[in-house]
Amino acid sequence: MNVYAKIIVDVPSGGTDHPFDYHLPDALAQTASIGMRALVPFGQRKLTGFIVDIVSETNLEKVKSVAELLDITPVLNEELLALGAWMSKETICFQITAFQAMIPAAMRAKAVKKIAVVESERSDLPMNIQAFFGQAGERSWADVPGDARLLRDIRSAVEQRQITERYELKDRAKHRTAKAVTVPSDVEEKPATKKQHETFALISDHYGKTEVAIQTLIHQLSLSRAVINTLVKNGFLQEKEIVIDRNPYTSAEGDGSEEKATLTVGQSRVLAQLEETIDQPQGSTMLLHGVTGSGKTEIYLQAIDRVLKQGKEAIVLVPEISLTPQMVERFKRRFGANVAVLHSALSVGERFDEWKKIQEQRVQVAVGARSAVFAPFTNLGLVVIDEEHESTYKQEEHPRYHAREIAIWRSERHCCPVLLGSATPSMESYARAAKGVYHLLSLPDRINQQPLPAIETVDMRAEMREGNRSVFSTTLLDKLRDRTEKGEQAVLFLNRRGFSTFVMCRNCGYVGMCPHCEISLTFHRRDSQLKCHYCGHEERVYERCPSCESTHIRFFGTGTQRVEEELQQLLPEARIIRMDNDTTKRKGAHERLLKQFGNGDAEILLGTQMIAKGLDFPNITLAGVLAADTLLHLPDFRAQERTFQLLTQVSGRAGRAEKAGEVIIQSYTPEHYAIQHAQTHDYLSFFKKELGQRKQAGYPPYYFLTLITFAHATYATAMKAGTHAAKLLRARLGDDAVILGPTPSPIARIKDRYRCQCMIKYRDEPEITDVLHELFSYYQKELQQDQRFITIDRDPNMFM
Repeated sequence: MNVYAKIIVDVPSGGTDHPFDYHLPDALAQTASIGMRALVPFGQRKLTGFIVDIVSETNLEKVKSVAELLDITPVLNEELLALGAWMSKETICFQITAFQAMIPAAMRAKAVKKIAVVESERSDLPMNIQAFFGQAGERSWADVPGDARLLRDIRSAVEQRQITERYELKDRAKHRTAKAVTVPSDVEEKPATKKQHETFALISDHYGKTEVAIQTLIHQLSLSRAVINTLVKNGFLQEKEIVIDRNPYTSAEGDGSEEKATLTVGQSRVLAQLEETIDQPQGSTMLLHGVTGSGKTEIYLQAIDRVLKQGKEAIVLVPEISLTPQMVERFKRRFGANVAVLHSALSVGERFDEWKKIQEQRVQVAVGARSAVFAPFTNLGLVVIDEEHESTYKQEEHPRYHAREIAIWRSERHCCPVLLGSATPSMESYARAAKGVYHLLSLPDRINQQPLPAIETVDMRAEMREGNRSVFSTTLLDKLRDRTEKGEQAVLFLNRRGFSTFVMCRNCGYVGMCPHCEISLTFHRRDSQLKCHYCGHEERVYERCPSCESTHIRFFGTGTQRVEEELQQLLPEARIIRMDNDTTKRKGAHERLLKQFGNGDAEILLGTQMIAKGLDFPNITLAGVLAADTLLHLPDFRAQERTFQLLTQVSGRAGRAEKAGEVIIQSYTPEHYAIQHAQTHDYLSFFKKELGQRKQAGYPPYYFLTLITFAHATYATAMKAGTHAAKLLRARLGDDAVILGPTPSPIARIKDRYRCQCMIKYRDEPEITDVLHELFSYYQKELQQDQRFITIDRDPNMFM
């Protein structure tokens, strides 16, 4: 009987966004499974693709054959395949794009697959497998003959972990190897010397015939490398190279022995409600609104402990890579090696190793940033999204998914709860909780009964009138000096990196602009470069004006580099650590800088948004916000909400232990309601005020939004497409839908492409998904050579 595989090939275009039928030769048909990747002929080339179905018949007369299966076991289970199809429909992207987002980058690279025998299992393997390996410990998958029985036996051995598989990646990542030894099965004699005999006995007693890295023997058993080498030379030990997992967080080791913390009455109440939901097999979404320092993380830990005792798994998402080291450390102290870490700052190889741990069911907990929501668990019991309000949970490239929506979809599939935690929930989430769509849990008090820090606003207009031209108000500077003298710590927040926001000639008014984007260049003093934060363009800072040759060049605005320099002049005795995108580029920089600050190597932590949340250091008694207006006046309807959230989060860094905390907010508009309510820690009053503003203007949570952007090398082409799209949308959507535009985007040109946009506001439009797909498909056919011409973003977070 013929067997056929339906395969989504790796060609992201409208014409190929459907399964193609391929014949499965007999040797492959017996081992092929849905979710595996395959190598298939496509035109004049061979491409990879995902098997989404296996059938016994096809309507095609001529069918090409699958050239090779690239996996021994599926890389996507049936749930993730279904999720990919749903994402493709809901986020208006290609299926292959959705599938590729779920697997590590290492598996998207060209790879040579290797399979290796677990030496302690070699004698139990079927004879045909033993004959294939011979004396070798590892063979290339390409060397496996097309024998159906052998392929079936190898797959069975992989499932029983008698054989391991790995990918040797070309130009992307190498598996980490180490020299190891094992006790051969045919050793009968005893070593000659007493030292060799004692060493051999120790290895045999502790590890039997299991392979063990030589470095492990040296560190754990305090053995001599020279003696081990002698035992290898004399045949008492057999040496070989083994593949070992990389550990991306060596400083976050834990054995899982940390005891549960004693909960407050409020925490106990919340945990009881959460555990009741965990015990009920049904999907549900819960919003935990807890003030900063109320002990939300301990609730996560104890809820996950209950999930693990039921034999289930948990995913924990954090919004910033900078928060991951602290969260990982807490989870490893509680759950030991039962934790995998997934985020983009890991190397390609590290991320692959961590993903493999999950796929092979060696861990039950995954902690990571946005993409960790795709962790290939098969029995989820809980998904936690910490700081759920953060915009980083929304992917800004295809597929444009929101991690919250993916988590809710998976929770319904696994019949388990999603827990959203935040001190400042998003307007949409809190509105859903108020309506009863989400179940609301509250923690109104800090765990140590410490009051929330006192917040003082400083009117920088008054400072200016008094002749203070510094970025620091007199009040903030005095309090920083006081903390430094007392040996206490402070955090300073400024949402701008670089030295200055733009460079201008005072003679003719020339401003340094990016040649590829309609945005001014930012000056970075450390390397004397002008940089575009949108396209990455860099150029040396000019000593003379390019327009008039004047030397009167001035740097306007204030970035973190400039603040650091000024602060060092004003407080030369203070030690400062700066955290922004420039200082955290290197791998492990987040962890290293936070560890230095936690160890007391600096009195002041100065940084951008990455320091605004999650930090929990007992010696921080002062938090300062240098420019509270930075986000407030952006052309974005969420500007007020994000300002309130950031101010509240920064304020929450102070006074988390026994010492009382204090917060200074510097602003040119201290009377604004977002700043006023942040000063009083009053989320509910802010929510009600902002809700009224949103209702009047017609924004979420009262309306859904979709942003359609057209980008082209010529402005006229982009606007023509926008006009056509707006006309189509007005004809196809209901009368209640509001179509705005086309208008030029706030930043009208990025990377030499002019941009215009249309906005759709709607409440109930059952046809909108189909209409958006039609629009997307139309422009894909019209301009197949230009994948980036149209982007459709549902529930957008960015409008710039």
